Amino acid sequence: MQDVNITIVDREGVIHEVEAPTDMAMNLMEVVRSYELAPEGSIGICGGMAMCASCQCYIESDTVLPEIESDEEAMLAEAFFVKENSRLGCQIPITENLEGLRVRLAPEEI
Repeated sequence: MQDVNITIVDREGVIHEVEAPTDMAMNLMEVVRSYELAPEGSIGICGGMAMCASCQCYIESDTVLPEIESDEEAMLAEAFFVKENSRLGCQIPITENLEGLRVRLAPEEI
């Protein structure tokens, strides 16, 4: 397996081109945290359990993602700033299929 290239636009609009390892069982939220692209304590608050929506992001590429599960769908139904292309980063595992993915972090909930 190899690293995949992902573009992440942070909450200030800064574009980050990052490499994400496909062999560490990470998810997109963990990649954002590892590169410190969001202030500490503002993303992944629930630890990746699809229970807080702090890792909500907007998918801006045509990358094929895993189907949305019912717990993610339920959390997005209660979240702020939800769009048609919203997903929870914690529910997107880093795989080779994500090569070229582009996401924008949703605004922090208030």
